[in-house]
Amino acid sequence: MRAVLVLAALLAACASGPTPPAWQADAKGALDRATTAYLAGETKASDAEMERARHTLASTGRADLLARAELMRCAARVASLVFEPCERFEALRADAPAAERAYADHLAARPLAREDIARLPAAQQAVAGGEPSLASVQSIEDPQSRLIAVAVLFQAGKASPPMIDMATETASSQGWRRPLLAWLKVQALRAEKAGDAAETQRLQRRIALVEEKR
Repeated sequence: MRAVLVLAALLAACASGPTPPAWQADAKGALDRATTAYLAGETKASDAEMERARHTLASTGRADLLARAELMRCAARVASLVFEPCERFEALRADAPAAERAYADHLAARPLAREDIARLPAAQQAVAGGEPSLASVQSIEDPQSRLIAVAVLFQAGKASPPMIDMATETASSQGWRRPLLAWLKVQALRAEKAGDAAETQRLQRRIALVEEKR
């Protein structure tokens, strides 16, 4: 899914048929780089690539494509436990397709109607509208999708400790500094509240490693 497959249908044309317009590959490349940089904690690079993607998509005059691009950005933020309004998407909501509106509501952990759950990417349907099991979240193959699912549950107060541990190790395995720090800090806070000084110190050492500037 990589959050939302912004230009998947359009880019399918790259495989065969006439050469697609250059903006399609340019926009997808910029969006992918923006997401990768954001998860790596490289804010300036991510912002620059996102602006490049917005500029490219604006050339089409299609608000629906811009709305999907903004959802990709917000999904990466949610995966990193940044729960802020997706303002740029909201400015485009009126022209966004129903699936994108449902996904935006899912990212905000809002209750969804059954028909809206059906509009979500398959990886997110399992965690929307219920009490998902650890196994159902573990079954999500795409690492970013798995992080998003746990983050939505965490936002709703439904993420179990094993789910939080899984999110931490998912971010770690991908080398995604920003979400890893966020999830490690959640673990450290839990350990501190539980009075587990040794675990708190262990997690703080791990946080220091990730925060170390090279």
